[in-house]
Amino acid sequence: MNANTQAITLQGPAGPLEALVDEPAAGTTAPGAAPRVAVIAHPHPLFAGTMHNKVVQTLARAFVQSGWRAVRFNFRGVGESAGSYDEGRGEADDLQAVIAQTANGEGGALALAGFSFGSFVTANVAAQLHAQGRDLAQLVLVGTAAQRFTVAPIAPEWHERSLIVHGEADDTVSLASVYDWARPQNLPVTVLPGVGHFFHGQLPLLKQLVMRHLRVAPAAAGSSGG
Repeated sequence: MNANTQAITLQGPAGPLEALVDEPAAGTTAPGAAPRVAVIAHPHPLFAGTMHNKVVQTLARAFVQSGWRAVRFNFRGVGESAGSYDEGRGEADDLQAVIAQTANGEGGALALAGFSFGSFVTANVAAQLHAQGRDLAQLVLVGTAAQRFTVAPIAPEWHERSLIVHGEADDTVSLASVYDWARPQNLPVTVLPGVGHFFHGQLPLLKQLVMRHLRVAPAAAGSSGG
């Protein structure tokens, strides 16, 4: 995605996981600051979802341009990642493994982001992290797959740091299903009028929305911004 992109291999529960790390451009982070890491999950593995998906790349670009290190990876069974599709259970374990190997031990902030099936997995892992007592600096869910999957609720104290984006004309995941998930939580949803599931023609707007959220949303206590 940029000149600072590095291909790496991580160890997942089912074997190697293929990943890409995008480093923020010089001057976008404070000198000596602990790295802020955003881990981004891709859409459904059985429907051509990969870490190269355009929405996933747009999310990575938004984080990188906001001074974050962005980590994209392929779930088990996708690309060079070992294993096979596991209906979100094993994929959640994959995401936990990526977090453990890329965003632990350096004292920086952690953000999670996901698109479609990746949002379902990301929300469920966020709930696991909350139960484990780990904080999140930011959470971004796009095209959240609430129609086919049971998506975990977002911890109330994370609502101000969470951005939920959905297309009004999404014919893969209905906006109504996302409202049904968000309504009991009193969780705001940002709706893009006339936009479909893959945000065709509106990826620059999506990037702008994410960057604005990262700029103005309150960060986790003790984080270095975000």
